[in-house]
Amino acid sequence: MKQRNHITRALFLFFIVGFSYTTLAQKDKKPNILYVLVDQWRAQSVGYAGDKNVMTPHLDQLANQSVNLTHAVSGMPVCSPHRASFLTGQYPLTHGVFMNDVLLDTNRTSIGKVFKENGYQTGYLGKWHVDGHGRSSYIPASRQQGFDYWKALECTHDYNNSAYYEGNSPVKKVWETYDAIAQTQDVCQYLKSQTKKDDPFFLVLSIGSPHDPYQTAPEKYRKMYENKIFTIRDNVPADKVEKVQNDLRGYYAHMTAIDDCIGQLRQTLKEQNLADNTIIVFTADHGDLMGSHGAWNKQQPYDESIRVPFLIHYPKAFGPKGKKSSILINSPDIMPTLLGLTGINVPKSVEGKDFAPILLGKKKNDVTHTLISCVQPFGQWTRARGGKEYRGLMTENYTYVRDLNGPWLLFDRTKDPFQLNNLVGQPAVAAIQTKLDIDLLNELKKRKDEFLPGLSYVKKWNYVIDATETVPYVKINYQGLPILDTSSGYPSPK
Repeated sequence: MKQRNHITRALFLFFIVGFSYTTLAQKDKKPNILYVLVDQWRAQSVGYAGDKNVMTPHLDQLANQSVNLTHAVSGMPVCSPHRASFLTGQYPLTHGVFMNDVLLDTNRTSIGKVFKENGYQTGYLGKWHVDGHGRSSYIPASRQQGFDYWKALECTHDYNNSAYYEGNSPVKKVWETYDAIAQTQDVCQYLKSQTKKDDPFFLVLSIGSPHDPYQTAPEKYRKMYENKIFTIRDNVPADKVEKVQNDLRGYYAHMTAIDDCIGQLRQTLKEQNLADNTIIVFTADHGDLMGSHGAWNKQQPYDESIRVPFLIHYPKAFGPKGKKSSILINSPDIMPTLLGLTGINVPKSVEGKDFAPILLGKKKNDVTHTLISCVQPFGQWTRARGGKEYRGLMTENYTYVRDLNGPWLLFDRTKDPFQLNNLVGQPAVAAIQTKLDIDLLNELKKRKDEFLPGLSYVKKWNYVIDATETVPYVKINYQGLPILDTSSGYPSPK
């Protein structure tokens, strides 16, 4: 009897010690990160941001349980520059990716490398767009910037015939369905495998939509918006309204499809008991003007182009209830902020701001403005379409921009949210303009930015450009080397 009691006590102690060790290990384990990056989704076009036209119930719920960074900025609002800044924590004139379709130096200290060096599993799925060797070409492991789990392609907007390469294999594969859905399913399988692993993960899901072509979401989602008439933004000219109505039907259809993907990801995290210790980030590389100011797409310094959604879901640190923050987080700030939230030291190469102490309430916000720029206009905003170099500042209330000729734009976004009244040169705001101009010049000095004509930087980095001053990506690349896979990344015309 005594022997049985001794055995029972021993087993009880073993269970208690084992349980305590497991609980402590889980408590001390660094958080996972699931980073969802979408393409060309403006901050204004989400249900939680007040857009009653679009159906985003899962994102609305996520916002109700997250920190909503209402003033998040894409400092150079175009694909490759944002992605390079996200990956390096540097500004475009430092990492050199100030145009699309050029290579991000593989020797850079990247977010994937840093997380990997600190014990994280790293993964990347979807659109890459910092390789510069053609939009459908194979990207070897040496150019994957520290990501081990790899199912990616340089760039495609052919969402229903979307290719990718897996790991270090040069064999091109195709996602079985609309790529956002197929990629989400793959991520869910990845998450299910994590229950058997001890190391935390940093996983990026980079979705190509809702970038145009707009009318290519699955039929289920397109039917949700079929024949609907939307409330159009006040800064859309009357002659553009019909096109905007039609484009929004497709734009919103892509968004609702992605929203369902967010719901699926969150459900999987919950089912796998990963939800409590996983930081979820939802954001975009830039916005879409979608007819505002008579223009489409991005690059321009208006809110619809510059501002992006940015949600950080981390209940363990921020609590279960949603809150808003007006910090001016910019593209280079993302890497140091994520490192800060996980307790990893920020590399000296990083130029961005670590906002983690501010978000966690440990420090007061000391950032009053952030830099926006276009080093060299190209692509969808060539000089023939009005494109030009600019440098500017975003503050919580103002947007101020200079072009090469001097002050260009000044908007009081609180009083003029649609940016219809340019205040440059008006006596009533002379003091404000002077202060913003001084702050901008100081910021440029800090960044060692001489604000030269764009072609000066093109020459400095030896980029090959075409007649429109755009880097080619079909027959030759940014170095002038031939591209073997000449796929354009867009659906073939029917």
